[in-house]
Amino acid sequence: MLSKIPFDLDRIEEEDLDRQILRIAIIAELDAINLYEQLASLTEDEALRAILLDVAREEKTHVGEFMTLLLKKDEEQVEELEEGKAEVEEILEEEET
Repeated sequence: MLSKIPFDLDRIEEEDLDRQILRIAIIAELDAINLYEQLASLTEDEALRAILLDVAREEKTHVGEFMTLLLKKDEEQVEELEEGKAEVEEILEEEET
């Protein structure tokens, strides 16, 4: 994994462990997406580029899987995602006017 886990798992409360595991898994998948897309942009081999981008898309599916489960386990995360979405929509509306 390219990113370091930003916390010590031994210090995580048992009731928070699954949520933290899911966040680590999401970090790992995002790292993989970045890696494959960056490698794809470097190669001149079209077949290799196609495979790297296909694998990156699969990793995006994995992010969705982990995120879906995280949202079932963390109500606060759901609320904060909605808040973030509302803030972005407000900013975009302001830019349109």
